[in-house]
Amino acid sequence: MTHTIDSPPLSRLLADVEGGHRLSAEEGIRLLSATGPAVLAIAAAADRVRAARAGEAVTFVRNQNLNVTNLCVNRCGFCGFSRREGDPDAFMLSLDDVRAAARLAHARGVTEICTVSGLAPHFTGETYGAILEACREGAPGVHLHAGNPQEIAYGAARSGWSTAEQLALLRDAGLGSLCGTAAEILVDEVRRRICPGKISAAEWARIITEAHRAGVPSTATIMYGTGESAADRIEHLGVLRGIQDATGGFTEFVPLSFIHLRTPLYRAGLAPAGATGREDVLMTAVARLFLDNVRHVQASWVKVGPKLAGFQLLAGADDLGGTLYEEHITSAAGGTGGGYLDPAEIARLAADLGRPLVERTTLYERVA
Repeated sequence: MTHTIDSPPLSRLLADVEGGHRLSAEEGIRLLSATGPAVLAIAAAADRVRAARAGEAVTFVRNQNLNVTNLCVNRCGFCGFSRREGDPDAFMLSLDDVRAAARLAHARGVTEICTVSGLAPHFTGETYGAILEACREGAPGVHLHAGNPQEIAYGAARSGWSTAEQLALLRDAGLGSLCGTAAEILVDEVRRRICPGKISAAEWARIITEAHRAGVPSTATIMYGTGESAADRIEHLGVLRGIQDATGGFTEFVPLSFIHLRTPLYRAGLAPAGATGREDVLMTAVARLFLDNVRHVQASWVKVGPKLAGFQLLAGADDLGGTLYEEHITSAAGGTGGGYLDPAEIARLAADLGRPLVERTTLYERVA
């Protein structure tokens, strides 16, 4: 469906949203399907909503990624990172390695360590706790942003306890917040195609809700561009909006564009070559308009590159994510955005937009 900038109904819809109207699923699909000048109109409306809801600052967090292992019992079609035991490029950090990496992060002055890894065959619930304890020992006082509902479910099942018990163990080990990853698209038909070994959409929503109600906030994400429809993307956003209505536990929304080059799904001809630039801009803008209860929207420079991320900051995003220092998951899939974004380059991007730069913590507190 094509809508132009001159379409009175589109202009009226955008004005209504800026005035507080909550988008319906049908309206969200319409906006995600826009082409031509309508894309810029939607981006401009999202930018105005961003200014009203989140302010003028471009924020970022000084963080360190820590991938403990690429061994994984799953083989998700969109993933170029996972390996089996015996693969020549499989790796597994020891707890001493984790402590050393955390010490390095601490020396760099980061405020966050983010750990995401594969579901290693020998991991248990206790393993995930031990990894966090090693991070805490190496980097005392640094916020630990770690895990996701898939890892919570896996650790709990491996140790024979409930997901609530797994969450409690991780909190005791130092968990500060959960990653909102493993969400991909929260539509089971899509999940069966791209990640059949993962938990269901309902189970993901249950665990993230359980975490929020236990006092553990999280990010919210979407991984888009594998051939899912606009309706699928909006259904996903609807699930997130409903959870946020119930818990208020999402700190931010992070759209993650599918990196295709080295993934089984793409190589088998079962997915397109990722999202287009139009889709990347609209995903950011429509998320800003649709998720009226999430204050912060991130532009993921590691997925789309700093230049397009800069444009997303004109289309509803207010945050540029983290410095990362190292990144393996996106690069393993063929991503070329790099593994480190220097704060000086972040400052250049913000200055180019005429907006102030603010360093933040994971929970969006200002860093002096």
